[in-house]
Amino acid sequence: MITTLYTDWGLAWGMAGISVGVVFTILITLVLVLYIFHWVAAGKNDKAQQPAKPAALADADVKAQHAGTTEADPLAIATAVYLYMANQHDEESGILTIRHTPNSAWHAELNKHL
Repeated sequence: MITTLYTDWGLAWGMAGISVGVVFTILITLVLVLYIFHWVAAGKNDKAQQPAKPAALADADVKAQHAGTTEADPLAIATAVYLYMANQHDEESGILTIRHTPNSAWHAELNKHL
């Protein structure tokens, strides 16, 4: 008995098309649901619904944000950026030196019996 395998390619391609279509339909549905959730959540947090702050409070907020800075801070930042852009920062040797001391303090707890 010899059986021959016969593949109905039309049916195979149809099944492949249906499966790809189902996957893309689910993905599109998921994206739409997430977009709707985002839209609903953004509507609850809309800034237009909140009352505007008076100008005096807005100025106080700006002053409070800059209260911890000094005149030296912008100068230090500008100097650091200048040195970085000019490649004038420290050059490291790339050599790592490890000195082994047999009786270091952290290792003494482990070697009480010695």
